[in-house]
Amino acid sequence: MIRVLLADDEPLIRAGVRAVLAADPEIEVVAEAGDGHEAVAQALAHRPHVVLLDIRMPRMDGLDAAAELRRTVPDSAVLMLTTFSEDAHITRALGDGAAGFLLKTGDPRELLAAVRAVADGAAYLSPKVAHRVIAELGGGRLARGAAARRKVAELTPRERDVLALLGAGLSNAEIGRRLHLVEATVKAHVSSILTRLEARNRVQAAVLAHEADLL
Repeated sequence: MIRVLLADDEPLIRAGVRAVLAADPEIEVVAEAGDGHEAVAQALAHRPHVVLLDIRMPRMDGLDAAAELRRTVPDSAVLMLTTFSEDAHITRALGDGAAGFLLKTGDPRELLAAVRAVADGAAYLSPKVAHRVIAELGGGRLARGAAARRKVAELTPRERDVLALLGAGLSNAEIGRRLHLVEATVKAHVSSILTRLEARNRVQAAVLAHEADLL
């Protein structure tokens, strides 16, 4: 069972997200929160597998909450709920430990896929969010793409294969099945990839994969 904490200051949004998650018998909403402080407190109390965080919340916003959760409850994967109007905040969250980004207006099936992916240790970027993140990272998009390709070129062919699948949102187990590798070997490749790309987490590596046109 995947245990989820849902944090959003709008009760109607929480109710809608909770209803979507309830459609999957393997997902359970164990707690809810209306602001960032409450989200951190509930995460400490319930130790969920996944924390769904709205970016804009009172007292402590989702970005600050994500950073605090990374420090205090590192085993809980953070999935950010965002809108296109909040593009500028997404890049900051990349360094704050978020495992994925999801549009509130997206397909409900995408929400279920995202929760399952980050619970399984994978990164998840909604395709629309991924393109906006890359565009938001700066005006020198061509230069960033060239830099990303130079970094990726330093990886071994197998590491590039793993990075491409990581960028597509696959978990270690799914990458192993696709490439016929045991999961421990995939984990070793992912660790090496993060080190060599100087990426702090799988999401940053996934963005580099997008920038380098590996997908």
